[in-house]
Amino acid sequence: MSNRSWQESLGTQLDRRSRSDRPTRVAVMGIGHELCGDDAVGVRVAEMLHARLRGGERLMVLTAGPAPENFTSPLRRFQPDLVLLIDSALMGDEPGAVRWLDPKDAQGFSASTHTLPLDILMSYLTAELGCTIGLIGIQPEQTFADAALTPRVQAAAQEVAAALDKRLTTAVQAAADVLS
Repeated sequence: MSNRSWQESLGTQLDRRSRSDRPTRVAVMGIGHELCGDDAVGVRVAEMLHARLRGGERLMVLTAGPAPENFTSPLRRFQPDLVLLIDSALMGDEPGAVRWLDPKDAQGFSASTHTLPLDILMSYLTAELGCTIGLIGIQPEQTFADAALTPRVQAAAQEVAAALDKRLTTAVQAAADVLS
C-alpha cells in the first residue's frame, strides 16, 4: 500500500524545521472533493486527525476540501513552519499508494479538482508565510461522483492518519521538552 519513504521525508522536514526559540508549528491541510470518491482522501485524513491530534498552539488541522486557498488567513495567523498538504494524486501507482511528492511537480500529480492549482497555492504559501510545504499524495482508484472511498484508499487514509498522529505528536512533544 505505502512505503516508509514518505514518513522518512516527513521526519526530515520536521527535523529541519526545529527552532530553538519555539516549538515547530505544523499545519496539516486535507484537500479534495468530498463528492468525488477517492478524491476526498485528503479530507478524510484531516477528519481522522481532528479526532486524534491535540497540538494546541503547535498543530493545526484544516479540512480544506476543494478550495484550500480559502484557508490562507487561518494559516497566516497560525504562522506554521511546515504546511503539510494531503491530497489524492494521479501518480501511476497502485490504488492506495502513498508518496511524499516534490511540490515542484504538483502540476503533474494533481487530480485537478481544485479551484486553484496546488502549485500556485504552494508558491503563495511559501512566499507569504515563509514556511516549508510538504505534499503527501495518495493514489486514487476511482473519482466517480457520489462514490465513497474505495477500500484500498480508505485503508491508506487510516494508515496515513495514524502515522501522522504518531510522528507529529512525538515531534511537537520533543520540541516542547527541549524548550522547557
